[in-house]
Amino acid sequence: MSYILGLLAVGVFFLVLHNLTELEKNQKNLIVAVLLGLILSMYLFNLYSDVQREKVLNVVIEYKQNKTLTCNGIDVNQTNFSYSVGTQTFIGRENTPHYGRLISATECE
Repeated sequence: MSYILGLLAVGVFFLVLHNLTELEKNQKNLIVAVLLGLILSMYLFNLYSDVQREKVLNVVIEYKQNKTLTCNGIDVNQTNFSYSVGTQTFIGRENTPHYGRLISATECE
């Protein structure tokens, strides 16, 4: 839905630019290039965010299946770590060698 709204906004923008005779063609081209650059950067950021979210989701699924994950060279499992949903981190459990250690889920493989 947001892509449709974005395309609609670009279309309206082109109509406004077409009717503005005060701007030279080079100025219009510059404005369009900047706008397209912004749209491209927003798209790439969304794509990157989707990949990161999918990665964290897969890590959490493997953790909940009681598999051992490797995060920064440390073996993370349900025996030694608990998972904090709000911060998406693994927290070392009490009475383990990793007590109090925080490991982000994005650092896991």
